[in-house]
Amino acid sequence: MEQKNAMNKPAARPAAAAAPQGEAKGGGSSLFAVLAIILAFVVSVIVFVFVLGDGSHFQGGNHENNPLPGDYFGVVYKGGPVVPVLITMFLCVIIFSIERALTLGRAKGSKSIESFVRTIRQKLNVNDITGAIAACDQQKGSVANVVKAGLVKYQEMARERHMEKDQKVLAIQKEIEESTALELPMLEKNLVIISTLASIATLVGLIGTVLGMIKAFSALAQGGAPDAVGLANGISEALINTALGISTSALAIVAYNFFTSKIDELTYSIDEAGFSIIQTFSAQHGATEHNTTV
Repeated sequence: MEQKNAMNKPAARPAAAAAPQGEAKGGGSSLFAVLAIILAFVVSVIVFVFVLGDGSHFQGGNHENNPLPGDYFGVVYKGGPVVPVLITMFLCVIIFSIERALTLGRAKGSKSIESFVRTIRQKLNVNDITGAIAACDQQKGSVANVVKAGLVKYQEMARERHMEKDQKVLAIQKEIEESTALELPMLEKNLVIISTLASIATLVGLIGTVLGMIKAFSALAQGGAPDAVGLANGISEALINTALGISTSALAIVAYNFFTSKIDELTYSIDEAGFSIIQTFSAQHGATEHNTTV
C-alpha cells in the first residue's frame, strides 16, 4: 500500500507544476484582450473624426453639411456617435479572429493533424513508443503535448510492476485528461469575446437605429413644413447603424463557428490518439504483473 501511494503522488505533480504556467498564460491573454479593445476604440475614434469626418467628404467642406453624392465616408459619418462603437466591435472581431487563427495554427503543430495521428497509431501498432514520442517532439503544438504526456505515462506504467493492469490504464487515461484540461483553455481563450460581440453588435446597431429614428420623427414634428433634411439625416443614421451592427454580428458569428469547429477537430484528434494509446497498452500489457520481491 505504501508503494502504491508513493507512485500515485508523482502522477499529480505535472498538473500542479503546469498550473502556474496556465495562470500566467491566462493573465497574459487577458491583458492582450484589454489592450486590443482599447486600441481598437482609439483607432475607431481617430478614423471616425479624422477620416470619415474630413471636410472633403461634405458639401462646402464642412462635416455639418450633407455628404457629397456617392461619398460613402460622409454617409457613414452621418451615422452619429454610435458609429465609433460599432467600428470598435468590428475591429475587435478582426483582431481576435487573427489571434485565434494564429493560436490554433500553433496548437495544430507543424504538420497536419490527420498525418500526425496516423503516425502515432502506426508507431503504437509496432509498440515503438520512443518513436511516437519523437514524432510528438517534431509535431509540437497542443495536440502533440497531450499525446506526448500520455506516451510518457505509458512508458512509466510499462515499467511499473506493483500496480494492477486496470490501475495502470486509469493512470494513463487520467494523465491524458489532465493534459487536455490544461491545453483546452488556451484554445478557447477569447472565443467568449467573439461570441459576445456576435450577440451585442446587433443590439448596439439597434440603439443607433432608434436614435436615428428619434431624430427623423423630431424633424417631422416641427411646426409648419417638415424639415426634409433633418428627416433624411435621421433615417440615414438609423440605416447606417443597422447595417454596421448586422455586418459586425454576422462576421462574429461566422468567426465563432469556424474556430469552434477547428477546436472540435483538435479535441477529436486528441481523443483518437488517447484511445489508441490506452488500447495499445491494454493489448500489450494484458497480464497483471504482481510484485515478486519480499
